[in-house]
Amino acid sequence: MFTHTSRLQFEAKPEKPDAHYARKLQELIGGAWGEMTVTMQYLFQGWNCRMEGKYKDLIMDVATEEIGHVEMLATMVARLLEGAPAQTTAAMVDNDPVIAAVIGGMDPQQAIVSGGGPTLSDANGVPWNGRYIVASGNLLADFRANVAAEAQGRLQTARLYNMTDDPGVRDMLKFNLARDTVHQNMWLAAIEELQEDGLESAIAPSALFDEEYAEHAGTIWHLSDGKAGAEGRWASGPAPDGMHEFEYVQKPKPLGGKASAPKPDPMLYATSPANLGLIEKAIKKLT
Repeated sequence: MFTHTSRLQFEAKPEKPDAHYARKLQELIGGAWGEMTVTMQYLFQGWNCRMEGKYKDLIMDVATEEIGHVEMLATMVARLLEGAPAQTTAAMVDNDPVIAAVIGGMDPQQAIVSGGGPTLSDANGVPWNGRYIVASGNLLADFRANVAAEAQGRLQTARLYNMTDDPGVRDMLKFNLARDTVHQNMWLAAIEELQEDGLESAIAPSALFDEEYAEHAGTIWHLSDGKAGAEGRWASGPAPDGMHEFEYVQKPKPLGGKASAPKPDPMLYATSPANLGLIEKAIKKLT
C-alpha cells in the first residue's frame, strides 16, 4: 500500500519561469538515469526480493522516497513552464501555444500533450522506457547497478545545477545532490554487508566457479594500442575476490577457430558461393 501527502519532500519553487530550462530538467525525470528509472528500479527490486528483512525494507524505503523525487521535479517543471510562453514570445504568437512553446524553448509535447506540464520523457522528448531498469533478483548485482544509477544521476544533476542561476531551482537541486550522495554511500554499504553476512562474495553470482575455465578467470588481455594498461592494480596480484590472481597478457592469442557462418538456407536467398551460376541458369531459362 502506498499513501500520498500533498506536501513535497523538499521545496520546488523557481524564482521565475524558464521554459528552456524546464525542457532540460526533463532529463532528471524521464531520462535513462532519471528519477523515474531509479523509482521503478528500486520498486521492482523490492518486489523481486525473496528475502524478508533489512535488505528488502531498505529497498522499499528508498524506492518510496524516489517517488517523491519524481513529484518534486514534475512540480518544478510545471512551475518553470507557468507563464513562460507569454513572457518569452512576441505578441503575435501568444495565441498559439505550440509556436510559443517552440520559440520559448519548451518541449512542444509539454504544450501539446500535457497542457503546459511535465511529461514522462527525457530532455529531447523521448518517452521513458521500462528497459532502463535493472531488477534481477540478485541483490549484489542489483546494488552495484544502483550505485551506478545514483552516480550517473548525481552527475547529471551537477551539470544541470551549473546550467541555471535561478536560486529556487538550485535550492532543490542541492537537496537532490545530497540525496544522491547518501544513496551512493548507502548502496556501497549494503554491498559490503551482503558480503559480511555471507550472502554474496565479490563476484555475482557466487556460483559455478568450479564450472568456469579457471585459467581464464584472472587474465587481462592487452587488445588495444595503448601502452599503459599493464600499469594498473588489475595487471598483477590477488583479485578482489580473494580467489584469483591477475595476470596481464601482452600478446593474447585467439583460442577459437576461424569465424564462419554455416551455409545459408537457399530459401532465404543470402548471397554465398553456393549461388555461383544460379543467376546465369535462371536467366537462360527465362530466355
